[in-house]
Amino acid sequence: MFIVCDGMGGAAGGEIASRLTVDTILERTVDGTAEGSDRAILHEAIAAANRAVVDRGDRDTGLYGMGTTLVALLLRRGQSTAIIAHAGDSRCYVFRAGKLSRCTNDHSLVDEQMRMGTMTREEAERSPFRSVITRAIGTQKTVSEEMQEFETQKGDVFLLCTDGLTREVDEEEIARVLSAGSDLERIAQRLVDEANEAGGRDNVTCLLVKVP
Repeated sequence: MFIVCDGMGGAAGGEIASRLTVDTILERTVDGTAEGSDRAILHEAIAAANRAVVDRGDRDTGLYGMGTTLVALLLRRGQSTAIIAHAGDSRCYVFRAGKLSRCTNDHSLVDEQMRMGTMTREEAERSPFRSVITRAIGTQKTVSEEMQEFETQKGDVFLLCTDGLTREVDEEEIARVLSAGSDLERIAQRLVDEANEAGGRDNVTCLLVKVP
């Protein structure tokens, strides 16, 4: 199980929301005691994380309204399949045979308008509403994450990242960096460096996972 979260609600609130979400999902999915299909277990783990963040915000008025994006990758041992779940604008990509493919659609106001054809990419990049997300963990009593199954191949490299990367570095450049080496730690650091060099207007998190 691999997870990236991007917290919202001020420095303290965002950090707490993201940590609660990661800890709750890992606790519910990796200890082997939960029953049901992988999808059902992951769905319930995300619901539990949402409840944990909402409850913490309700108990502490200084944290009220905090939340976090989520992108999670579950690689199934011994199987050539993965489950991708997300809520918000943190993304999952797969890099295969030199080609970068986006696996998730942002749950954001401008991205949804682009998919409906009511806003161009250029308009979206200039929009004052580009930071408005339509789904997140902890901002509502319930959350409807998007979940999909994905056929994996040996050598696939998954990239889980926050919008701090994708707002500063385009997909063509991300693919170029991924093509330039095999050391995942160095590649991840290079992606972070490029985002910072391009402006670094938001926190940047990159997680790379290679299918053995």
